[in-house]
Formats: sequence, structure tokens, C-alpha cells
Amino acid sequence: MAEKKHALLIFSKAPQPGKVKTRLTRKYGGFLSDEQAAEFFKMCLFDVCEGAMHALMQLQAENDALVAEDPTADKITYDFFISTTPAENMELMRKTFEDLGQWPMEIHYLVDKGATFDDHFNYAFKQIFDMGYESIVSVGGDIPTMPKSHITQSFAWLDYFQSQGTPGFVQAPCQECGTSLVGFSYNTPIDHTGIYYNMDGRPALDGYIEKIQEAGIPSAYFSPIADIDEATDLAHAISCMKAIAEAAKYQPDLHVPIRAMKWCEIMGLKVTTPPNEEHDPRQYIDEVE
Repeated sequence: MAEKKHALLIFSKAPQPGKVKTRLTRKYGGFLSDEQAAEFFKMCLFDVCEGAMHALMQLQAENDALVAEDPTADKITYDFFISTTPAENMELMRKTFEDLGQWPMEIHYLVDKGATFDDHFNYAFKQIFDMGYESIVSVGGDIPTMPKSHITQSFAWLDYFQSQGTPGFVQAPCQECGTSLVGFSYNTPIDHTGIYYNMDGRPALDGYIEKIQEAGIPSAYFSPIADIDEATDLAHAISCMKAIAEAAKYQPDLHVPIRAMKWCEIMGLKVTTPPNEEHDPRQYIDEVE
């Protein structure tokens, strides 16, 4: 029996007014104050973390049951990490979570650093891998509609690739050619360098694809999940959150982002679209001789 550790990483800023979701604020053409944008981001962050923890707890329970049935099976531990920057924001992030009360899992806090976003991401991954973790799956803190199944399947695929002797890579796009989820194993020949910080205009998603093609890395793809940067993103998220809440009545495994939903309700946010005055020409087809 081998013992392995997997990590779920939330790579996030602390929810400070004027520092997060700025494109939703009036200063940058949005409709929220700095304080409102920070509060919304905090609700999203809490929802993402809770959903991710439930996914890890599900994986942990499944592995515990497997080991109890077959003592020769690999024993896996799943841990939850949050990485933020700069170092002085570590206690703010910790207090943000502790003020909410008890969480389902222990939260391990990290500080990331570097000259670019890529450096920060690499540094966070390196710290976790240096602790002996076999694989990392990272999701953004501004994606309240992230399905638990994306996380559980990501770890399953990374385990599968490792079992085949070809360490792999997993990703789910966001709506703008970036990523909402990314993960790989300690021995996957890839990092984040040149992905988010590049001068040639190449999207992050394409950057990862180029890297895995060049290195012959097997990969798994999951359906796109939108993050929330612009007002249109928020409108899309509100409709999706309502759909998730309704479907959860019949799909109990869905994670409902109740905090972000409640915040939108308290704010009185409603999604509207312009009237559709375009006529469908199919109504005239039968009239054509």
C-alpha cells in the first residue's frame, strides 16, 4: 500500500475594497461600490471553498472505504489550501474565514510571491509540491458555479495518468480563453511560465495547450465554467445559480452557491435582456410555392 497526498488550491486575493472585482465597480464602468464588489467577491470565495471542500470530503470518504475493504489499496489524503499575496494579507485572509465560523475542513494558508502572475502561481504550486503532495488542482475564487464533479474528476484523471506512467494535466476553460480550473502532478513536465504573462497576445488556454503538445503530456478537459469580471458575467452567473438551485432539488450532488445567490437577492439584482424583435423566417417557408 502506498500513501499519497493531493491538494486543492484556491489561488486568490484577499477580499479588500478596491482590490478585487474592480471591473464591477463604478470607477471602471460597473455599477457597484468598491465595498459592494469586495463583499460579493467574499461571498463567491466562500461558496467556491465550501463546494471544493465537499468535493474533497467525498473523495476522502471514497478512498477511506476502499482502503477499509482492500488494505493493499493506495491510501490518499486530500487537503485544502489557500494562497494569497502579499504576506501582510495572510492574516486578513485567515481572519476572513475564521470570522465565518467552523469550516468542514482544515484550511492551510500560503503566501505566494514573484514578479508576475505566472511567478506567483508557480511559487504556490512549488510550495505544495515541496511538502510531498503528488498532485494539485487549482480553481479560482470567483467561480461560484464551479461543479464539485469537475474537482473530483480532475483528481481521478491525474491519478489515472500517473498509474499509466505518464503524468498528466487537467483543465477547464473560463468564458474568455482563460482557465477556471487547472491541475497537474509533481512530475508533470509543465509549469505556468509564459501562460498568463506574455507579450504576444496568446490566450492562457492556448498557452497550456501548446505546452502539453510540445511535451507530449496527456490531458483531460472539462466543460467551461465562467468566472465573474464584468457585469455581463455577473448576469450570466445569476441565471446559472438560479438554474443550479432549481436542479439541485432533483440532483442532490450539485453544490448550490447560496451565499452569492443571497447577496444578489439582497442587492435586488435582476437579469434582463432587450426584447427580441427579430422574426424567424421559418414561419414563411410553407407559403413559398
